[in-house]
Amino acid sequence: MEIGEIVKGILAGQPRAIARGISLFENNSLDAKKLMKQIFPYSGSAVVIGITGSPGAGKSTLLDQLIVCFRQTGKKIGLIAVDPSSPFTGGAILGDRIRMMRHSLDDEVFIRSMATRGNLGGLAKATGEAVTVLEAAGKEVIFVETVGVGQDEVEIVKLADVVVVVLTPGAGDDIQIFKAGLMEIADIFVLNKADSPETARTERQLRAMLELGGQGNNLPPVVKTIAPEGVGVGDLTEELLTLIRFRKDTARERKRKQLLEAMVRDIVNQEVFNLIKKKMPSEKLEKLSQELLDRKIDPYSLAEILLKTALEE
Repeated sequence: MEIGEIVKGILAGQPRAIARGISLFENNSLDAKKLMKQIFPYSGSAVVIGITGSPGAGKSTLLDQLIVCFRQTGKKIGLIAVDPSSPFTGGAILGDRIRMMRHSLDDEVFIRSMATRGNLGGLAKATGEAVTVLEAAGKEVIFVETVGVGQDEVEIVKLADVVVVVLTPGAGDDIQIFKAGLMEIADIFVLNKADSPETARTERQLRAMLELGGQGNNLPPVVKTIAPEGVGVGDLTEELLTLIRFRKDTARERKRKQLLEAMVRDIVNQEVFNLIKKKMPSEKLEKLSQELLDRKIDPYSLAEILLKTALEE
């Protein structure tokens, strides 16, 4: 497909064009720049909901049910499921898409698995660009599910308008509750698998920690769900819709600014690295890397050399 075709297809909401556009950004294609210039004016209107939490918390099953509820309100849905990537191929396992096969025949739902490709924070580098593509395609609500490593997924706060943290009672999440980063990023907490006998104790601990956090009366809601059966998912949908409805425009604008700044930073990093590779012979770059390994040069000095190379006329 030519760029003009892809742009036209994205704006028309065609799944094939959306997939092709996201792939251009994932692969750092030269055509990605042209695509961004043409679709960017049509982006910025969707609500981005981040779903994060530890592995096995049931995030994907919960998302599957949330899509059903949001589709019942008539919303057009996009989902980016960020998976750990293969160290050999850089690809992602498509586990999330397998769980959500029932939505595959719905033209108003687009699901994409993306690989982290070594990026920290539980997000793939191209996630911001993928959100832009989905917004240009007319998606009104975009879910972003992080890799869920339980440690670094706090990066989602820079991307999402609303952040949902999913915890599982009695599955080692007692420690997760005390992680300051995870406590501070959540707009809504979900205690999934709430049929566990540990649910009441975990909820008490969570609410106690939230009160200790000194947020006064503005404590994040805690919703109990049993995702496979859909129990509590309606309540979670209502909480999300209420939060979206009453969130101030200034707060949303601040989130958007963070997202765009992060995108620009990633693009600048990539462009500088490409410029260095273009100007510096691979043999010299390999030699400098070896000198760093042999402790003949320190990381700061090497960075200065590389930056000087990039800035040379």
